[in-house]
Amino acid sequence: MQLQLPEPGADAQLASHTLQQLIAGEIAAAGGWITFERYMELALYAPQVGYYSGGSAKLGKDGDFTTAPEISPLFGATLAHLAAEVIAASPAVENVLLEFGAGTGKLARDILTELQAGGQLPVRYFIVEISAQLRARQQETLAAFGDLVEWLDTLPERFSGVVVGNEVLDAMPVRLAVKGAEGWLERGVICDASGRLQFGDRAVADLPVGQIPDADTLPQGYLTEVAPVAIAFMRTLARMVAAGSGAAVILPDYGFPAAEYYLQDRDQGTLMCHYRHHAHTDPFYWPGLQDLTAHVDFTAMAVAAVEEGAEVLAYTSQGAFLLNAGIGELLLRTSPEDSVRYLPLANGMQKLISPAEMGELFKVLAIGKNVEWPQRMLRHDRTHRL
Repeated sequence: MQLQLPEPGADAQLASHTLQQLIAGEIAAAGGWITFERYMELALYAPQVGYYSGGSAKLGKDGDFTTAPEISPLFGATLAHLAAEVIAASPAVENVLLEFGAGTGKLARDILTELQAGGQLPVRYFIVEISAQLRARQQETLAAFGDLVEWLDTLPERFSGVVVGNEVLDAMPVRLAVKGAEGWLERGVICDASGRLQFGDRAVADLPVGQIPDADTLPQGYLTEVAPVAIAFMRTLARMVAAGSGAAVILPDYGFPAAEYYLQDRDQGTLMCHYRHHAHTDPFYWPGLQDLTAHVDFTAMAVAAVEEGAEVLAYTSQGAFLLNAGIGELLLRTSPEDSVRYLPLANGMQKLISPAEMGELFKVLAIGKNVEWPQRMLRHDRTHRL
């Protein structure tokens, strides 16, 4: 079926063709087949031509999708107040923040602006960003904060403070698993006779289907994702936390616990593509020009963190998390009578917390060590569902 999506410009098409040739060359060198995880890694991160490595806008009205910080400054302001509260209440947690994958830098700016207004600026705000193009944009957005912000290429080995990773896990490459007549196969990527990219299944020995509950009982043809890259990231994150004196990590993202992720009727997985605010399911549509994501298996993330010495502090819906953290009170700092300022804030908050918008689809997993987590943040907690 031909997708009815906006046509990219000539330069963008050239970049995509360059990436497709790179991928085809790698497929040929690998004997005619690569994992979808490798394809997704190249499509998103190949130097100069990958989605996050190229120069096109990714976020906001001019990009392909919108994230919570782009919707409302109340998102960052709420996280700022929670971070400050955790730091003040936890003697082992230093007054340092770290953000992983900071997008346009707007979340960092909103957090720092709120903390500055309350006289609670951190000693340092670290950003781990692997995209040179996004890092340059972040530096421009955060120029007013000078040397307070420092960019890192990788996570530090140990950290004490508060970590934020908004929609980080869903952008990590996944492997595709499909149930065959005689067991699980891996769905990878091949080139057809004309050189076009397409799916190809094969039996492999190292497909980690142990992430899937009741994998043996799922029907033939069942397609889903497994996430060894995200699990490895969570292990690294948890080791970083466990090695420090005290830290909290806040991870908002869209996904489910394993029991809901691998439902029998979710038999085509959760892989989604985002191109100019259109969502579709063809990962081979103009590679490098669209975002590829998969929902997060929060059970697998929590298990990986606990196995490396961190604790699960909370797991709940984004709506409950933000309301518990005080987003409603922050909205009311603006008078409803000042409709020009109040209505955009109220509408933005509604998108963030409404079950019909982001409030239920998005969840928040918080892990940490030696943290005094506010008791009110456990209202409507769903850790028992993980």
